[in-house]
Amino acid sequence: MNQMINGNRLNKHIEELATIGGTENGGVTRFSYSETEREANELVKQYMEAAGLTVEEDAVGNVIGSLDGDKNLPVIIIGSHIDTVPDGGKYDGALGVLTAIEVIHSLTEKGERLNHPVKVISFKDEEGSRFGFGMIGSRAAAGILTEADLEYTDDNGITIKQAMEDAGLKHTNFQQAIIDNIKLYLEVHIEQGKILESNEMPVGNVTGIAGPLWLEFTLKGLAEHAGTTPMNQRQDALVGASIIISEIEKIASRTDTTVATVGKLNVKPNGTNVIPGEVQWNVDIRDIDEAKRDVVEEQIRTFANQVADERGLELTINELQRVEPVLCDSRIQEAIKKGIQEEVDGEAISLPSGAGHDGMQFKHVAPIGMIFVRSKDGISHNPKEFTSEEDIEKAGNVLYRTLLELDRE
Repeated sequence: MNQMINGNRLNKHIEELATIGGTENGGVTRFSYSETEREANELVKQYMEAAGLTVEEDAVGNVIGSLDGDKNLPVIIIGSHIDTVPDGGKYDGALGVLTAIEVIHSLTEKGERLNHPVKVISFKDEEGSRFGFGMIGSRAAAGILTEADLEYTDDNGITIKQAMEDAGLKHTNFQQAIIDNIKLYLEVHIEQGKILESNEMPVGNVTGIAGPLWLEFTLKGLAEHAGTTPMNQRQDALVGASIIISEIEKIASRTDTTVATVGKLNVKPNGTNVIPGEVQWNVDIRDIDEAKRDVVEEQIRTFANQVADERGLELTINELQRVEPVLCDSRIQEAIKKGIQEEVDGEAISLPSGAGHDGMQFKHVAPIGMIFVRSKDGISHNPKEFTSEEDIEKAGNVLYRTLLELDRE
């Protein structure tokens, strides 16, 4: 098989970038608009320049490497991010940025010319770790970032707007980050799950990105003495919540693709000898099929109301966020699957993404596609996050093939 990308160079870049913001236990912490991220951006710019890209930083701080093509043709965007969660892994996001740079670098070295202009983008703040609001850079590029979004604050009360200004960016110009006339968006990312690993496949094609629906449940009963209140006279909010939460798992499990998670719960008054009078919990429901997700939501709501009525409890349900799922473009998927089959000499595996990615923001402006790379034990957002050098090189080769295929259409 002919060598496509330079796998040694790509893996060297991954290790070098991981030293910026590196933690004592092998993790990485890089928050947006921080000095650590600025240092990492400078290194990414060096990689882009070495690859023959023209480098700039846009109005929100996205780092963009551009490759000229036919000015009459729409632009191809390849991107991801280099910010991290606290003490995260070195592959999440960074792998996508560095793989995209390497593909362009290898194409340039081989004298391959692309028809379409290409922009390799390291998007600002995908994770949302600092401000509790993510995908700032991709929202801006897709034209859906708003002034109101810039009012989110970090733990020190600094708004996104202020952080941008402190970084030397004029927040009033953020609409200048919008990219028009996009042919397609491509992203390479670690899977952050175990499907590829369980199928012994290094690379996979993504069918879509699940849209998260977050609901906040509050169930109120009556807080009374645990020793003096008979069992048949109680309005125990925690027992009611437990019944509902247990059923949430069962409802989601009856579907093929929907997942539902209760990851946050608060009990009041939270005393050993007090019957719980109030319980609040959040539910995260996800699917790439919005109709299926909505059916699960309705079944959960119906069951929760039934339990509340039967047990004399007061239930309120608030919607915290409802994000549309994003389906990957069928033509891009075919190109990716073809690239995988050529690389691994076998049938490509297709799978959905349960996690969100920058590509979601381009849903209404361009077709998108994603390439997943195998994650050891499915671990991510953790210093133990690991993807082998061999798998990384294979993913780079698949992106190389896919880009050429789609560019020549």
